[in-house]
Amino acid sequence: LGGVIALIMSIAILFILPIIHVNNSQGLQFYPLNQILFWYMVIIIILYTWIGARPVEDPYILTGQILTILYFMYYLINPLIIKMWDNLLN
Repeated sequence: LGGVIALIMSIAILFILPIIHVNNSQGLQFYPLNQILFWYMVIIIILYTWIGARPVEDPYILTGQILTILYFMYYLINPLIIKMWDNLLN
């Protein structure tokens, strides 16, 4: 059940993200910390794809769980850093 919920949330978060987008600037070029987070997200997705092709064995299970946590943490941390940066500039 946990895997099904995680799968649904991983897709639902992509639909919800544009609705909750409330920063002052439209691009990441004004948010240097978020640019770094974006490239970490690209690396996470590449590793997540690689882990999905591995057999279900001991080191790959733990790596997949860690990458899942990092994937969802990106969507929690990214808006917080944008708000922090907006408050810092205003």
